[in-house]
Amino acid sequence: MIKITFLGTSDAVPSEKRNHTAILLNYEGENILVDCGEGTQRQMRKAGMNPCKLTRVLITHWHGDHVLGLSGLLQTLALSGYNKTLFIYGPKGTKKFIETIFKTFAFKEKLKFEVKEVSGKFFETPDFVLEAGAMNHGIPCNAYSFILKEKIRINKKQLEKLKISPGPLLQKLKQGKDIISNGKRYSVKQLTYTEKKKKISFVFDTSYDKRISSFAKESDLLICESAFDSSLEEKAKEFKHLTSKQAAEIAKNSKSKKLILTHISQRYSKNPEEILSQAKKYFKNSVLAQDFDELIL
Repeated sequence: MIKITFLGTSDAVPSEKRNHTAILLNYEGENILVDCGEGTQRQMRKAGMNPCKLTRVLITHWHGDHVLGLSGLLQTLALSGYNKTLFIYGPKGTKKFIETIFKTFAFKEKLKFEVKEVSGKFFETPDFVLEAGAMNHGIPCNAYSFILKEKIRINKKQLEKLKISPGPLLQKLKQGKDIISNGKRYSVKQLTYTEKKKKISFVFDTSYDKRISSFAKESDLLICESAFDSSLEEKAKEFKHLTSKQAAEIAKNSKSKKLILTHISQRYSKNPEEILSQAKKYFKNSVLAQDFDELIL
């Protein structure tokens, strides 16, 4: 089960209802934070989350609204006895920025961490893959994808029904091999099912580029910035951002299943539906994110 929590959904300036950008992805023992805008750790507390459970941080780029909460978060982890190694990933320049944080602020306690500047596939386990793709935002900037691999799952109810005891036999089933239990042969198809691949893509600050659709190809969930409505397309181009129409076109061209719009400008505080309605014209399965929204895949 993958759980997504929207901790912040505003653009460069937070509003009364929207905090700076941050999204938490939880999968089993992994808690992956995508960006860490100002106030993120307080948002985590409000959502009932313990920052010490974080395992990885993905930084899209080093504009303040995406990283101003990072120094405070790191200090909290150090003060709270964080006993793991925190892995921090980002575009070119990330190592230098992290070094600057530790030079700027006086950390009383030590914190174990590793920083990596990434592109392409940069992390893989037997269960999932993390990928990064370069975006066009005027400074080094990444989009990210979390890809849960296709997997053979054991049908536990069927095992109970057939009175097959768990143990070494389960490993054979996971390897795609038939088994013999209680003198009877059972095929893999009888006792397992295939959990299909799932892909979640995070595309934040960037100008429109056809390559984005390739990066987000066949995403089950595309979480995409939408700082402007289509009437401000020239301004979006000037500031290297996307309109809701462009986000919808990316979702359609990438054959994604669902689009969630985030990074919403405060100019739409009174009428956020304006952003959503434009996206829906081009991609029906579009949703507008709110702070503290949760989604389970």
